[in-house]
Amino acid sequence: MTVEVVSLGCRMNLSESEALRAMLAGSDDLVVVNSCAVTAEAVRQTRQAIRRARKARPDARLLVTGCAAEVERAGLAAMPEVDGLVSNLNKLDPRAYCPSPSGVSGWTAPGSPSSVRGTERPETGLGWGLSGTGDVALKRQAPPPSPPLKGRGEEGHTRAFIAVQNGCDHDCTFCIIPKGRGPSRSHAICDVLADIARHCDAGVREVVLTGVDLTSWGADLPGNPRLGALVAAILASFPALPRLRLSSLDGIEIDAQLFELLASEPRVMPHLHLSLQSGDDLILKRMKRRHSRRDAVELVAALREQRPDLAVGADIIAGFPTEDETAHRQNLSIIHELGVVHGHIFPYSARPGTPAARMPQVDPLTIKYRAAQLRSAVAEQRQGWLNGLIGTPQQILAERDGTGHAPNFARVQLPEGTPAGTLVTFAPTRVIEGLLA
Repeated sequence: MTVEVVSLGCRMNLSESEALRAMLAGSDDLVVVNSCAVTAEAVRQTRQAIRRARKARPDARLLVTGCAAEVERAGLAAMPEVDGLVSNLNKLDPRAYCPSPSGVSGWTAPGSPSSVRGTERPETGLGWGLSGTGDVALKRQAPPPSPPLKGRGEEGHTRAFIAVQNGCDHDCTFCIIPKGRGPSRSHAICDVLADIARHCDAGVREVVLTGVDLTSWGADLPGNPRLGALVAAILASFPALPRLRLSSLDGIEIDAQLFELLASEPRVMPHLHLSLQSGDDLILKRMKRRHSRRDAVELVAALREQRPDLAVGADIIAGFPTEDETAHRQNLSIIHELGVVHGHIFPYSARPGTPAARMPQVDPLTIKYRAAQLRSAVAEQRQGWLNGLIGTPQQILAERDGTGHAPNFARVQLPEGTPAGTLVTFAPTRVIEGLLA
């Protein structure tokens, strides 16, 4: 059997997992779990994924990388199912996945003969990873170059997630990710363009820019360019690319050039996903977020004034420590005020090692109830939004599963036989289980 990559967590992990599959294509009997540590629940799911992978592939080498491999290193290394850990800094270096009984990898091209699952476990807990501590918190080196494209360009490859930034310089009180991914590092414009060119050559029709803190892109590059400059460079360099989408944005960091492109450029999708976290100003302060409720409301209003078809998504945490009923109602009301139709609702769970874990906690049953209310509020907004799209022609990028996404990220059930990778105009006539059809 060949390589399998199990991906958990954010879009950044999805992008990196795609790169890992390409980079490790041809490797002999290897499983890589690309882990998540954003919450205690995410770590639990990582452990479950490791156990499932070992049960399914008992003789494979099983390596773990990602944020949990950083912040939960000792615990994961002690799991009997795990053969080794690969640090986030070394995640896209193929040497980190080559068998080495000493735990220090030499250079061996992926796909070369490898040993069977080892029995010796190095004291470092790094397994077959590169030597070193794996601690990314004190390092600000440039991201590794993108691995070569392998196994891409097959029929139906429609969309590419392009990681242009990694790490984070902020210290939100609920978040462990800076410890897992280190400080913010940006890919240079020339490297991003080269990566996109390879994907365009493989036939993708939509590029999605991703990053741990995407709107901080460029702060560590010469001249401190802003994300708007990168987006403009992509549009200018690839005039035939029909769709460019941005993943989660920190609204307070949206620069003037990026705002104008979001507001008026038809090839930039009318889809704004905000790293909002809360609609209550006091809770935002306790989270150490840098925006206020008013900032978010004014940003969306200004964009919608120029682009009425803008669809808004948001990340919102339910039951953050000290959250009372008033703060919860602020969360509910901002969903309606912003018209959030793509909502990611996260029930708060205390993450050891973060300041929020030491704050007065909300009762778990209350958190669960509030999260359900927030999801219901998003569902109500989404249903009304989808109903309003009935009869309106949408340009859909067809996926392999028979569905596709409109520019506003509405998911659409397409007529049977629609070729994957094609852009088709489709006027939905109804809504079925959350899909336009």
